[in-house]
Amino acid sequence: MASLAERVRGHGRIAAGLLLNLLVSICIVFLNKWIYVHHGFPNMSLTLVHFVVTWLGLYVCQKLDVFAPKSLPPSRLVLLALSFCGFVVFTNLSLQSNTIGTYQLAKAMTTPAIIVIQTLCYGKTFSTRVRLTLIPITLGVILNSYYDVKFNFLGMVFAALGVLVTSLYQVWVGAKQHELQVNSMQLLYYQAPMSSAMLLVAVPFFEPVFGEGGIFGPWSVSALLMVLLSGVIAFMVNLSIYWIIGNTSPVTYNMFGHFKFCITLFGGYVLFKDPLSVNQGLGMLCTLFGILAYTHFKLSEQEVSKSKLIQRP
Repeated sequence: MASLAERVRGHGRIAAGLLLNLLVSICIVFLNKWIYVHHGFPNMSLTLVHFVVTWLGLYVCQKLDVFAPKSLPPSRLVLLALSFCGFVVFTNLSLQSNTIGTYQLAKAMTTPAIIVIQTLCYGKTFSTRVRLTLIPITLGVILNSYYDVKFNFLGMVFAALGVLVTSLYQVWVGAKQHELQVNSMQLLYYQAPMSSAMLLVAVPFFEPVFGEGGIFGPWSVSALLMVLLSGVIAFMVNLSIYWIIGNTSPVTYNMFGHFKFCITLFGGYVLFKDPLSVNQGLGMLCTLFGILAYTHFKLSEQEVSKSKLIQRP
């Protein structure tokens, strides 16, 4: 009975973490959209603010004894910090060089890329039925975005690099927590300032820094307050992402990302009256079917593996 109670508590914690991530992710998508549309704050600069606020939030948390920092060699985190910056830079370049449809289609390739990386580099195995759930999910994304899919060489290069670096980043977020024996807060506490410093170097190559439209430009008080609020929500988003990947897997987080995409589309239709075609509705249903199938199969496999462990003498 104790084992069952522990399992229920474990599933409850994961469900709570996923729910928190869902709520704050939806909030930040619509808040960032508001900031871009009404204030024109630059995209990469906003990401820089997010990571600075994340580090400050973690600094306050460790001062309040919410967690204890663990001394980590910076050399072990350089690749993780670089992969985050590469993920931000190539995702933005992909969005600038491709249509929204092509961009979304490329993002959907992150899940199979993670499976390939974990299989080849970490010896992780995935059952056939789990791999097959990628079919309805990818089909759902195609139905959502096929009307806007256009290919060009430069856009494809940026999209491919974006998928590769994003996949590596998400795999490493989970791997580093286990490798260095740290929790999500301890890892993010060291990675956030490193990534912030790297982004600070990268931003001037893509966006203005001073003057009109720059991160240090003349912004109104309302714009600065909205950016600060976005930073606080980003702190919760970043922390929940690290926690979810550390306690589940990069593939599970990606599957959940597809679910958030469906909710965001539906939210845009309800809140902002964004058009939603029949094909997009079918795409959402297709994607949700794939996610539910993945969840069912993963839970079944976990139960089987736990039963085998219990039966061992």
